[in-house]
Amino acid sequence: MLTTPPLSLYVHLPWCVRKCPYCDFNSHEGRGALPFEAYVDALLADLDHDLPLAWGRTVHSVFFGGGTPSLFPPAAIDRFLQQASARLRFAPDVEVTLETNPGTVEHGPFAGYRAAGVNRLSFGVQSFDDGCLQRLGRIHSSGDAERAVKAAQDAGFDNLNLDLMYALPGQSLAMALADVDRAIALQPTHLSHYQLTLEPNTVFAVRTPAGLPDEDGAWDMQEACQARLAAAGFGQYEVSAYARAGRQCRHNLNYWQFGDYLGIGAGAHGKLTLGASQQVLRRWKLRHPAEYQAKAGTPAAIGGDEVLTASRLPFDFMLNALRLNAGVPMAMFEARTGLPRAAIADHLATAHARGWLEPDPDWLRPTELGRRFANDVIGLFLD
Repeated sequence: MLTTPPLSLYVHLPWCVRKCPYCDFNSHEGRGALPFEAYVDALLADLDHDLPLAWGRTVHSVFFGGGTPSLFPPAAIDRFLQQASARLRFAPDVEVTLETNPGTVEHGPFAGYRAAGVNRLSFGVQSFDDGCLQRLGRIHSSGDAERAVKAAQDAGFDNLNLDLMYALPGQSLAMALADVDRAIALQPTHLSHYQLTLEPNTVFAVRTPAGLPDEDGAWDMQEACQARLAAAGFGQYEVSAYARAGRQCRHNLNYWQFGDYLGIGAGAHGKLTLGASQQVLRRWKLRHPAEYQAKAGTPAAIGGDEVLTASRLPFDFMLNALRLNAGVPMAMFEARTGLPRAAIADHLATAHARGWLEPDPDWLRPTELGRRFANDVIGLFLD
């Protein structure tokens, strides 16, 4: 039987200053004055429309993603959070994360975001090498990034994530380690460290940048940076996530543990457990901001709904849970899919035989080999 997992709220703010050539997110270059107030109105109408799917439930985390959410002034973030918390019950210790681009913020807005209720910032640094940043099409410099992080700390933020990429065009192992060292020196609580990938429908997919490290070079960077982060007290708890003790990202943990989340905003995706019908629903919204704004709050703003079938649920669960180094209890699979463990017995037997999962029958935990071949492990559960 399905049981209701924790609930999060994802809010998509779609505009950015300039689309990066590697980015496959739903982001749109802002031209002219952005409609901040009108977009917040649309978000609230969207939330009102989806509220019946989450009546009476407590929100444990909020995440403003993009795009570049830090383009929005603190007053707009404040109005949204006040109105959202009047409609939904926010946990007393709710985690509220705002993604920021070091090239779009100054000291003033950080204090405003903190006053609005944001208590965690995620900086899209990507690299501290100015040459790498230019090749990635970023609008900030390494100095901008360091100043932005220090300004946030001066404003009272003590829960900060820095995004770093490796295997960048023209990057050596020494350069990748130097990026990690400069990030650690800024004393964040969390680091996301992930490999540059050439995603479909991006500029880099069409025009492959010169100087990309080969597969062995990328693996060397991953292992060396992972060791450097561990030595500095950052424990790896997910494929690309490292945190100091007690500072894991609660919002992302809820994703990876197959929790529920309302998704509002242009192109936002949500996942909700429907207790009455014993179903798991995925819902996504229209991608283009103008079309979304015109239709927000009506069924026409829904890009699609999908009720996950019994054959699809194991794959969706494993796609998230097996990203976690510690894995999850088997009881969580049963509670959050509504399926008995017998439904995946053959898949588990194959994974165990290949040495991809630990042998504990009551825990789903990838081995070191399984983490290295994560896509193959997860693919076993796709029927």
